[in-house]
Amino acid sequence: MSTERTAINARGAPEAVGPYSHAVLAGGLLFCSGQIPLDPATGELSGDSPGEQASRCLRNLSAVCGEAGTSLAHALRLTIYTTELGEFAAINEAYAEFFGDEAPPARAAVGVAELPKGALVEIDAIVAV
Repeated sequence: MSTERTAINARGAPEAVGPYSHAVLAGGLLFCSGQIPLDPATGELSGDSPGEQASRCLRNLSAVCGEAGTSLAHALRLTIYTTELGEFAAINEAYAEFFGDEAPPARAAVGVAELPKGALVEIDAIVAV
């Protein structure tokens, strides 16, 4: 296996809020950093509810995937972090809009105490390229 890796920073995604790349491409896989629901134009949180925030996170991940020449349609696994596990039905609705019911990617959900910038949701992904 090659040890080559390429850092991806997407023009259509919000700037990283720390010292990391939006994603790293290696061995035909794209390892996407977690996206919180920041509006790419303003850098501010977008959406008041967990469902709205999940949609923004997925749109941000879509931009990262596009920059790497792939899409969320090729996602293998996503991890959803939320401070609002009681609102997970709304997150599922947003998720279903992107992936539907037919062969969605594998997924894990994790309840957390806090997320960067006060976000309610963060999502990361591993995507085939």
